[in-house]
Amino acid sequence: MLTEQSVRDVVSQVRDPEIGRSMGELTMVREVQVSGTSAKIGIELPTPAYPDRERITTAVKQAVTALGASGVDVDYTWAVRGKGTGGAIGLNVKNVIAVGSGKGGVGKSTVAASLALGLKHFGAKVGLMDADVYGPSIPHMVGASGKPVIKQIQLPDGRVMERIVPIDVDGMPTISMGYMVQADQAVIWRGPMLHKALSQFLQQTDWGTLDYLVIDMPPGTGDVALTLSQMVGLAGAVVVCTPQQVALLDAVKAVSMFKTVKIPILGMVENMTGEIFGRGGAKAKAEELGMAFLGEVPANATVREKGDAGQMADLFKENTPTRDALLHMCQRVAIEVARSLMETPSLPTLEIL
Repeated sequence: MLTEQSVRDVVSQVRDPEIGRSMGELTMVREVQVSGTSAKIGIELPTPAYPDRERITTAVKQAVTALGASGVDVDYTWAVRGKGTGGAIGLNVKNVIAVGSGKGGVGKSTVAASLALGLKHFGAKVGLMDADVYGPSIPHMVGASGKPVIKQIQLPDGRVMERIVPIDVDGMPTISMGYMVQADQAVIWRGPMLHKALSQFLQQTDWGTLDYLVIDMPPGTGDVALTLSQMVGLAGAVVVCTPQQVALLDAVKAVSMFKTVKIPILGMVENMTGEIFGRGGAKAKAEELGMAFLGEVPANATVREKGDAGQMADLFKENTPTRDALLHMCQRVAIEVARSLMETPSLPTLEIL
């Protein structure tokens, strides 16, 4: 006889094809309804960017049909899970993702902006922080301008706290030094001032509630990664490089940097794949280093044109030549975040205003 418990038991044993663990372990079985020989199963995905969910549908239907069900419907919802370790500094963000590289000129900011916009495209609540204080490019790439204002919040004890209101880009909060200086003005700071600015971006910006906060790191290895590792528990880092050997050598240094400061590495993205720089170098290096390969972004003129025009969001419109590649990259990152969470479960947090 088909019962809700028997269906729940068998579905809980089905292995998630992406993360590789049972749905019971991942607490993905949201609800089960049985009527005669028909069953309806509700599955909660760990991210709206979950790829090819039809594989789950097929596996669940096979398992429940084997119990004697004549009809099986599978319904999906999603809820992003995360470490939430930014609560100690007032962040209500489930996952903080750093996007870095070992050198400049590999398209790190392009990948960071694409990742944030892509996750937003899937339906997640996303923020984008430009930590490249000396060479901020995010405002131009996403077509945003203006100067963040300061608002005052009165706490229950009567104290007044200041918050930075981020610049909104079609529902996505963003912050960057580029909003605060003229386009031709250089930022000439020593390390302590850099640390203070990043602390303000993280701690004093009114980010709201986010599923993902994507941070565009400065090129190279240095103070910023150390500052981030000290302030928040990152979900992980994405390392961006181009296919040629000289870029891969610098990418390895970025990998070493993240490991040194105890930031988990989600994987590598190969940018500018094509005839000029070649193809497959980052994938081979990722396999050599035992980490995930998160996809490749083709060296297509559309990416440059949209970035120059401040229209990066248009890359996700239908029939854009790089759309599928960018969406694939976003999905792989989201899955690696979910996988990383299973390996290092979230900790209880306390939000501090």
